[in-house]
Amino acid sequence: MPIYQLEDIPEEFVTPEHSTAYGRLITGTQVEVGLLRYKAGEGARQHAHPHEQVLLVLSGKCRLTLDGKSTIIGSSMAALIPPNTPHALEVLEDAEVVSCKGVIGGVGHRISRT
Repeated sequence: MPIYQLEDIPEEFVTPEHSTAYGRLITGTQVEVGLLRYKAGEGARQHAHPHEQVLLVLSGKCRLTLDGKSTIIGSSMAALIPPNTPHALEVLEDAEVVSCKGVIGGVGHRISRT
């Protein structure tokens, strides 16, 4: 059973094609978990992907637009993003977010790098 020390995982821009998310990823064969940081004013432009995704906000505040409907999500709130659903994230306050995605074809967050 692999055990990870978060500080030992290099930080990176996780999805630079459409997001300013910066943090660490742990990738398995079926699921990928990212501990991501955003500064206020950053976020992710509208996009969709075949992966189901869960966002858990640890701190800060964000506006999530999911399939055309906007909602404010903050600390201790989570959102389930169904596959192929257009979504965007606007970070209103510096935020730390856990993002979990299914792995499809060996790819999780690194969508465009296939």
